[in-house]
Amino acid sequence: MAPIDRTGGGLNVIAIVILLGSIALGLVASILIRNPLSIVVMVIVGVVLMLSPRIARQWERAVVLRLGRFVGLRGPGLFWIVPFVDTVSSWIDQRTITTSFAAEQTLTSDTVPVNVDAVLFWMVHDAQKAALEVQDYSQAVSWAAQTALRDIIGRTTLTDLLRGRERIETELQLLIDQRSNPWGVTVSSVEMRDVVIPGALQDAMSREAQAAREKQARIILGQAEMEIAHSFQEAAKSYHENPTALHLRAMNMLYEGLKEKGALMLIPSSAVESMGMGGLMGAAALRQKTLAGGSDEGKAE
Repeated sequence: MAPIDRTGGGLNVIAIVILLGSIALGLVASILIRNPLSIVVMVIVGVVLMLSPRIARQWERAVVLRLGRFVGLRGPGLFWIVPFVDTVSSWIDQRTITTSFAAEQTLTSDTVPVNVDAVLFWMVHDAQKAALEVQDYSQAVSWAAQTALRDIIGRTTLTDLLRGRERIETELQLLIDQRSNPWGVTVSSVEMRDVVIPGALQDAMSREAQAAREKQARIILGQAEMEIAHSFQEAAKSYHENPTALHLRAMNMLYEGLKEKGALMLIPSSAVESMGMGGLMGAAALRQKTLAGGSDEGKAE
């Protein structure tokens, strides 16, 4: 008979040693008194004593009941119980545990259905309370986290839910911790993995964001036009006080326009009169005609 440790840690070596020792003692007694009944008795005693040693792993605590009453926590390592009198009712894992939970089709305070997935990090800090105060502490923590998430979503708008994740995670952690503390459970942190909203609402939000960006672009363009107009106003004042600068600007405009061969410039007549560009335009046209004539003669030759 190879007894298996109930903690899942493998063979209980101490129980095997007890059984083999009992068999050896029974065998020796049977040889000495020449009665085979001794070995049978010692085997039975060994089987009973095998139930006494238990092994708890480093992160586990064993809850021991004696005739149904709590007598204490045992572990980690080797501990002993009284066979048929003491029982190990549960093994409490005191490592940090991760639990996934979700709130599906939950309405926000502005009546928007959302699906929220989150992860809870928690641990048992009081194994006695976890064993005696609640039937299944792991399941209880999961349900408490889910209901707390639904409560917080129900009093939060969609905008706050999408933008204020850190605040909501902190609030959710405090709420779950408040509910689970009487069970000996402490919540380390809560992290929201995903917030899913309906597809139609996503399209509407996308169009709204696009419209907002277009509005901002038009505002920036208008501000740029105002700045340009202000610059032109200042330039007009400078040219009004200094006609020579205005003529130089007109000559520069003609030069820029006639740098390319065959270029055509259209200038309003009012601009010609106000800037005194009549003579300049005539000279430029004559020069361009001369250049064109010289080019034609060169081709004819």
